[in-house]
Amino acid sequence: MRIIPSSASLEHERAHAVTLGIFDGVHLGHQMLVNTAVGLARKEHIASLAYTFTPHPAQVLVPAKAPKLLEPVEVRIERLQALGVDAVLLERFSAEFAAISPERFVDELLLGKLCAKHVVVGEGFSFGAGGKGTTALLTEHCAAAGATVHVIPPVVAEGGRVSSTRIRTLVGEGRIPEAEALLGHPVELLGLAMRGNQRGKGMGFATANLAIANDLLPKQGVYAAFANGPFGRFPAVVNIGTNPTFGGQEMRVEAHLLDFEARELYGITMALALVGRLREERKFDGPK
Repeated sequence: MRIIPSSASLEHERAHAVTLGIFDGVHLGHQMLVNTAVGLARKEHIASLAYTFTPHPAQVLVPAKAPKLLEPVEVRIERLQALGVDAVLLERFSAEFAAISPERFVDELLLGKLCAKHVVVGEGFSFGAGGKGTTALLTEHCAAAGATVHVIPPVVAEGGRVSSTRIRTLVGEGRIPEAEALLGHPVELLGLAMRGNQRGKGMGFATANLAIANDLLPKQGVYAAFANGPFGRFPAVVNIGTNPTFGGQEMRVEAHLLDFEARELYGITMALALVGRLREERKFDGPK
């Protein structure tokens, strides 16, 4: 799988089956789009490509309304890779890019640069300056060039449409199992272990104070999780909050690894796969 920067030239490349989107969380709906593109590519012996964007367009166009993303872009790319795409094109979204007309986007980028033979998008997909590009316009322009557009209906699960917005709400409320059911994979926090105050070590268990790369954190509280990293996979208890027992005020994420022999965690990047919220964060009289 290749990661292609938007500045790269793809001239003289073979045809592609392309799917487009932010793909935040790479949830069940996104997986349907990617799987469709991969299946078409394999059937016709062409390359599959996921075309995604960073930062989120709203962060450029309406920063005050921009959502907090479920996962860092590098995790998004890893999830797309795991679905079998041949390449990911990572477009740096900017005001200049946002000003490209829908027609130019289709003709110059999709059909020209990417040699798209198939284009896979979800219902309601919009693109180009002002979001004026519609699936009807996309279909018309692609058909004129001999390319086929596949508009995929929403995936429905757990009583409603699967969307990144819905999942963000569930994560923000600490409803981890429900969010996982829509994602099709665990809710994960990616973080770098930083030096803390060593309280966990003094109490006999391994503690990682994490600098979290995710924009969105679950509701404050204590969570069951699995910590995954170069050290392997271990069950963990994760505290998301201010640690009021010790007079904390800043939001922190601390992972207490269970059944983990004493090893230095500082400087290690780990992924916390959350299982569920156990309880609210509490203030105790002291260490327990």
